[in-house]
Amino acid sequence: MRITAILLGVTLIVAGQTHGPADAALAAYPVTRPAAVPAALGMLRQTGLTITVPGTRSYGAAPVGSTIGGTLGPVSVSDFRGSLNPNAWVATVASTAYTTGAAGPNQTIANSRVSYWSGSATSSTGGGTLVPGQPTAAQAVVLNAPRVAFSKTSGSGNNRVTWNPTLSIMVPTGVTGGTYTGRITHSVA
Repeated sequence: MRITAILLGVTLIVAGQTHGPADAALAAYPVTRPAAVPAALGMLRQTGLTITVPGTRSYGAAPVGSTIGGTLGPVSVSDFRGSLNPNAWVATVASTAYTTGAAGPNQTIANSRVSYWSGSATSSTGGGTLVPGQPTAAQAVVLNAPRVAFSKTSGSGNNRVTWNPTLSIMVPTGVTGGTYTGRITHSVA
């Protein structure tokens, strides 16, 4: 069974090619959480396996043709399924496109322009083999499809791992200025 964490909204302000620079003081619009998920809930739990993600994140302003991004904040998987059976798991990550306005062709940054790398664990407890999906920036993956973010490949017993992934968004030429919002989804199974 797959457990999907609350979606992390990522907002950036783009200075479009056909408009003047976006107002740097413009507040980032928060991402609306799905109605089925309480806004205060930062994790989902099922049978001892939990994934926790940060809330919304804003990267500020960027001109067209540039790259913007940074760390997302801590993502954690906790596995308390016990030591009776091996308890391997895989955490995946995916992204939507980033849009503004009516999400027309000049108001969309495709998820094929969004890159992710997990980096190494920032903390871990328990046994087993923990494997980062992309240990270094050189191994960053494009989020135009679900990708492995982190995994536990062997061992039993309770464990927890936290990483602070980095997101990079290449802003294409030709997009209009505005506040672009998208979602990053982390899941574990």
